[in-house]
Amino acid sequence: TICGAHSDELAAASRLEESINFYQTSTPDVAKLFHIDTAAKRPSVVLLKKEEEKLTFYDGEFKASAIADFVSANKLPLVTTLTQETSPSIFGNPIKKQILLFAVASESSKFLPIFKEGAKPFKGKLLFVFVELDNQEVGEPVADYFGITGQETTVHAYTGNEDAKKFFLDGEVSLEAIKDFAEGFLEDKLTPFYKSEPVPEPNDGDVKVVVGKNLDLIVLDESKDVLLDIYAPWCGHCQSLEPTYNKLAKHLRGVDSLVIAKMDGTANEHPHAKSDGYPTILFYPAGKKSFEPITFEGERTVVDMYKFIKKHASIPFKLKR
Repeated sequence: TICGAHSDELAAASRLEESINFYQTSTPDVAKLFHIDTAAKRPSVVLLKKEEEKLTFYDGEFKASAIADFVSANKLPLVTTLTQETSPSIFGNPIKKQILLFAVASESSKFLPIFKEGAKPFKGKLLFVFVELDNQEVGEPVADYFGITGQETTVHAYTGNEDAKKFFLDGEVSLEAIKDFAEGFLEDKLTPFYKSEPVPEPNDGDVKVVVGKNLDLIVLDESKDVLLDIYAPWCGHCQSLEPTYNKLAKHLRGVDSLVIAKMDGTANEHPHAKSDGYPTILFYPAGKKSFEPITFEGERTVVDMYKFIKKHASIPFKLKR
C-alpha cells in the first residue's frame, strides 16, 4: 500500500485540486488496467480523462505541489470549448497563455482535428480554446473583444494577464502554421494585434481622426503636442462634449505644433491610449511620448481645455488673432 510520506503528499495534492477525485491502490491488476508496467518504479501516478487521450502519466517529483500542478495542467482536454460552464476553468487556470480557434459550428469538424493535433506539443504550457463564432451566449461577445467581424475561421493568441495582449495568426490555418504560431507565442516573438478601424482618407478636419493603425503616426509624433479625446459612440457625455471640442480645435487651427484628435475607443485599441471610461481626454507633450500621457480632469469647457494645453505643451504657442 502507498503509506506514510507518499500517501500524505497525494492527500495534500488532492486538497489543492478539489475538482478532481484522487484514488490510491496497491493492486497490480489495477495497475495493469492503466498500462502501468508492474515492474515500474513505485509509486506511479496516472491521470484519467474522458476523451481520446485517456491516460496521462506523471514522471515528476512525488511532492504535493508538483502533482497538483501536473493535474491542473493536464486535467483539461487538449482543446476546451468555451462555454459558460468551462469559462472558470479556462480563465482561472494557472496557465494564462491561450491559443484560440474561432470558427462557426459548421466549419468546426474541418478545423478542430488540426487544432487538437497542434495542441499536443504545448500541453501544460499553453491552453488551447475553441470559440464557436455563431454561439450568441459566448462566441459573439468574445469575438467582439478580439475585434473579429464576419464568419471566417481564425486563430488568435492571448496573454490572459493584466496587459491582455492579443496576437493574430496571419495566413492559412494549417497544422504547421498553428505550431509555429504557438511556438512564437511561447517565445515572445509575435507582434501584438490591436483593434483598428480603417485609416480615414482624407483626414484634414480641425479634429484629426485617430484609429489603432495611425495612432503611432499622429499621436506619438515627437514633433507635435497632441490632445486626444477617446470616446464611445453611445456615450451621452461624449456627444455633449463634441461641439465644445470642435470649437477648441477651430480656435487652435493655426497652431502647427498642436494636434487636436479623437478616437472611437470601442473600435480601436493601442497600448499608449488606454481609456478610463468615456470620454477620456489625454495630452501627449512633444518630445515626451515615451512617458504616460497626462489626463485632463478639469471642466470640459473650451477655456479649461485651452488652459490645460497651454500649461502642458512642450512647444510654446500664441494664438493668431
